Amino acid sequence: VQNCITCIAVLLYLKINVIVINQRLANLHAVDMRLQLKAGVNQSIVINDSYSADLTSLNSALHFLAQQHGAKQRVVILSDFAESGKKEEELYALIADALVKNNVQQVVAIGDFIPKYLPPYLSSTIGFNAYKSTEEFIQSHRSSLFANAAVLIKGARTFGFERIADLLETKVHQTVLEINLAYLAQNLKQYQKLLPPATRVMAMVKAFSYGSGSAEIAGVLQFNNVDYLGVAYADEGIELRKAGISLPIMVLNTDEASFPSLLEFRLQPVLYSFLIFHQFTQYLKNQGITSYPVHIEIDTGMNRLGFSPSQVQELGAVLAVGSLLKVESVFSHLAASEEAAQDDFTRHQAQVFKNAAAQLQSSLQYSFLNHLSNSAAIVRHPHLTFDMVRLGIGLYGVELATTKLQLHPVASLRSTIAQIKHVKKGESVSYNRRTILERDSVIATVRIGYADGYPRSLGNGRGAMWLRGKRAPVAGSVCMDMTMIDVTDIEGVAEGDSVEIFGTRLPVQELAHWAGTIPYEIMTSVSQRVKRIYFQE
Repeated sequence: VQNCITCIAVLLYLKINVIVINQRLANLHAVDMRLQLKAGVNQSIVINDSYSADLTSLNSALHFLAQQHGAKQRVVILSDFAESGKKEEELYALIADALVKNNVQQVVAIGDFIPKYLPPYLSSTIGFNAYKSTEEFIQSHRSSLFANAAVLIKGARTFGFERIADLLETKVHQTVLEINLAYLAQNLKQYQKLLPPATRVMAMVKAFSYGSGSAEIAGVLQFNNVDYLGVAYADEGIELRKAGISLPIMVLNTDEASFPSLLEFRLQPVLYSFLIFHQFTQYLKNQGITSYPVHIEIDTGMNRLGFSPSQVQELGAVLAVGSLLKVESVFSHLAASEEAAQDDFTRHQAQVFKNAAAQLQSSLQYSFLNHLSNSAAIVRHPHLTFDMVRLGIGLYGVELATTKLQLHPVASLRSTIAQIKHVKKGESVSYNRRTILERDSVIATVRIGYADGYPRSLGNGRGAMWLRGKRAPVAGSVCMDMTMIDVTDIEGVAEGDSVEIFGTRLPVQELAHWAGTIPYEIMTSVSQRVKRIYFQE
């Protein structure tokens, strides 16, 4: 938009007739200017940055590529670079230097100049293939070429590299969950501004990172120097380790069956009862392992998991005489930190926690981290930050209203219109005929249903979707794979139009309110069959 405004200003300065400007603007088409990360064929990932070729954006894209830890190899597909203002030798020497510094293993060069000038500056360890045109590459492409790789596609728009992106990306139905990784990093920094400099951050990535994707989210958080990651079960931690995540990972729900995996993948269990404590210490003893890192959970009033305050003295005594465990942290969960009406209870929980942590500290000869605050408590109870905080859904831009933070919604759920029907007054829509039309109506069928995570409770006018600048109410019952909306009052709606289910225009908080639930449930309910698209502005 900013570029368009600048262009209009220049045209007006050159005294171009306004009518002519409007005619030319009408011929413009939308150009996607976002770096996007998508799932690729053969377990690869595709980073599509195919709209420009310049040194600045190349370095940014390579910087993003370096955050992807799970792939066996990093591949970059490049076109000729034009209008750099540099001589070819100097330009391609700089490009080669950037590729080497970012540990690229394979380069595919397309164009007239890049195959000639780049190779002399590349390391001999980097594979190199050259093609004269995009068409030549597509004709010679084999689907197995980039198996289990991270592929960056970076080229001048004239080369039409979007065709290469389409070739390498997996094909799924048109409902997508878009994840803005730049917003994730920005939200993290917003919270960090509220914290004392020495306070550590544990980012909670349980439940598939609140539906947003595990390894991709964890990679960005690791790159932005969070201190710990938190998951619910060992399986989630294993997935992160296999994707190349090296941060310490705390596992909240530990059970005896997961002990071998905890050790194999260097995961740190939460011990919340004497039963799990003794089971794990016996397992460590059998394996001949000492000083294994663990986290101790204290129940201060949540009444879910955790040692009760009355058990802390006994726990401290047992920990003091053993060498099998190394306590990394002691923590508890606040039950209602976001509610002003519950602040007295929050203060009570904090005091109980302080007493328990101090009692444990007096039993041990070494220090450990204390943490109590979740996303809401960071904002509402800054005196409770202790040594570390646990950032959860606030990272994703879903948090209580506050002027202290400028958060951006990280996730946007979108779909498209499959068909439009003109339905007469008195006719019904969807199963069980619960919506009888009171006027002649235009009904659009959207490619999303309760199997994708769109709540069935939003049917029959309770929910709405956003398109063409307006809200369209849901018409009839939500189906398994489709939902109908009433677009009678929205002009210009066409089959194939994009529809926002939740995102920047229709907050997930509002969707949750309509459904009588909380944003956590809406976000974690988005089905795995919905394609995740990761991008960075």
